[in-house]
Amino acid sequence: MPDARLFAQDPVRRWSEAPAPAGWRELRPEAARSRTRLSLRASPDTRAAQVTEALPGENLEILASEGEWLWGRTVHDGYLGWLRRDGVVDGAWSPDLRVTARRAHAYAGPRVSAPVVAELCWGSGLRRAAGEAVTEQHRVWWLVELPGGEAAWVQSVVCRPEQVTDAADFALDFVGTPYVWGGRSAWGLDCSGLTQLAYAACGRALPRDADQQQAALQRVEQPRRGDLAFFPGHVGLMLDERRMVHANATAMAVTVDVLGEGEYPARLLASLQGYGRWPT
Repeated sequence: MPDARLFAQDPVRRWSEAPAPAGWRELRPEAARSRTRLSLRASPDTRAAQVTEALPGENLEILASEGEWLWGRTVHDGYLGWLRRDGVVDGAWSPDLRVTARRAHAYAGPRVSAPVVAELCWGSGLRRAAGEAVTEQHRVWWLVELPGGEAAWVQSVVCRPEQVTDAADFALDFVGTPYVWGGRSAWGLDCSGLTQLAYAACGRALPRDADQQQAALQRVEQPRRGDLAFFPGHVGLMLDERRMVHANATAMAVTVDVLGEGEYPARLLASLQGYGRWPT
């Protein structure tokens, strides 16, 4: 059976991407992008669980619509969910700037006292707009185009070039970030959202969920820094043979724990399913 998280088929609505069963509507994807951080939900209901999140400017495929909701997927990992129509912009996005700050804001003008017009995060895609940079008290401001087409100002420092070679170092920057089911940014993330982001920062594309990530990696017996540790419904990133950074609902935050030390880490160690390493 196809993975329902990745293959679009709805037997109630009789929708399916190709190949569609006889008599069903065959879905054809249309390119779009997220205007802001955008929840993908399990059903077209604001009270439905968030299954993942699209970051500002991430490309989407829209497959179908129902009222104010769209059914689609995030292009980078193929993950399906329902999105609010007002959070989506038609057409793919080709940004020339990437936000490298873990969290950031865009402003209505080139000064820190200007109103905030958008929340940004690592991985957000922007376009540099025409015009000279503005220097204000030694701060350099760029005029940019947000994914929705709006003009805004960001400090150049939030798009500072970054070369990440250590996924563990990157993940440690998120310690203290709130736990949010389905989240993928420093405004809130879950366990596999953290590991997916950390590997993406190193140029390694991981699937969205912990079980998918486990299947994608090479199983190893002894972990080293940067390997992933897997548990039922949970994943963490190893800092060494015993310490692990992970987003967890026990602390409701990203924390560092030593497997086996303390009540919760002891329970984790007892349920350990194994370690995974990026294939060589």
